[in-house]
Amino acid sequence: MKITSVECYLGTGAIGGFVTMKINTDSGIYGWGEAGLAYGKSAEAAFGQCQDFGKLILGMDPFNTEEIWEHLHRHTFWGMGGGVVITSAMAAIDIACWDIKGKALGVPVYKLLGGKTNDKLRAYASQLQFGWRKDIEAKDGLTLLYDPKDYYRVVKEAVDEGYDAVKIDPVFAPTEPAPMGDVMATQGTQIRGCYREHDLKRSVERIAAAREAGGPDMDIIVEIHSLLDANTSAELGKALEPYRIMYYEEPTMPCNADMFKHIKEKSGLPLATGERSYTRWGFRQFFEDRTLNVIQPDLANTGGITETKKICDMAQVFDVTVQAHCAGSPISTAAALHIEAAIPNFCIHEHHFRSTQPDLTRLCKYDYQPVKGIYTVPELPGLGQEMTKDAMDNALMHVTVDRNEKGL
Repeated sequence: MKITSVECYLGTGAIGGFVTMKINTDSGIYGWGEAGLAYGKSAEAAFGQCQDFGKLILGMDPFNTEEIWEHLHRHTFWGMGGGVVITSAMAAIDIACWDIKGKALGVPVYKLLGGKTNDKLRAYASQLQFGWRKDIEAKDGLTLLYDPKDYYRVVKEAVDEGYDAVKIDPVFAPTEPAPMGDVMATQGTQIRGCYREHDLKRSVERIAAAREAGGPDMDIIVEIHSLLDANTSAELGKALEPYRIMYYEEPTMPCNADMFKHIKEKSGLPLATGERSYTRWGFRQFFEDRTLNVIQPDLANTGGITETKKICDMAQVFDVTVQAHCAGSPISTAAALHIEAAIPNFCIHEHHFRSTQPDLTRLCKYDYQPVKGIYTVPELPGLGQEMTKDAMDNALMHVTVDRNEKGL
């Protein structure tokens, strides 16, 4: 089997953006992959990188995922330096190749990864500071919650749907309401390095309201989106200790792993990071320092299924559990479900608010949603997911790569 062409798709939208790839083969079997940069400010860069790397895999056998990964890593000059634009394009190619392998063999991808160790996947309702289904659907877009009473309300909504775990960023919304555009443009700068008492108090009140709404048995994940410096994050973590936090996610930037030692020593909370760490090399120091309880690799950014499985296996050596970061289209969500089903150190699945919205779910053929907070893994051959014709036809940009290119 040989790769004959690569189709790259770019779509935009506050909730429904995507950078996806379809790899075609001479057997007629095709596979879908995703580069996880549709949100943020790098979608077009990932779209272009997918085209560049697509030229380099024409004529290769999609079953040889290790060979393809190493080829893109070692023979493209910038590959060995890493960086999310590079690794997201590698991820799109890798995920699509695993989809092809599963389809060709007539089995779901998780069976190619060793089979299931987890039949049902516990999920949490993610990013409740933006509201949950009712808020987002009522406003037909993102909202942002300020009052602790609203945090109480949305947690109650999630619990009523059957979730026993939620994730909240208590610092994303400033203390006083502001236009969404202003908040997104300044993200946390009002509290970096100087956590004023009223800001700290309001952040803690939001988590206290969530705990009250969910009761003592509900798990709360506190997300910071790397918006705080290490000292400020440690101060907040210490204040949150009474609320039994499941783990403290991205308390600061992962670029300097030593800062996680400082936060762990000062706050005592279990720590997690990973959505902005790429490949095995990006996670190595965290494992060796033993600062993390949970890693959160994003399959669509860290190099695909091939690389993420290796990262998860490394984590198991250090007794670290895994929660894949899931904030992309249903393509990357399906890939994450297959990994999480196969690994023994699975922790919990992220059910992002984006995954509940029609703008995103309409992009793909199947709408996999948790039932009472539990996911089941797709049983169709391959990923068990693909883009709809309507999504492809209405993509902002579509480029087909069918000419080989040699050299760096």
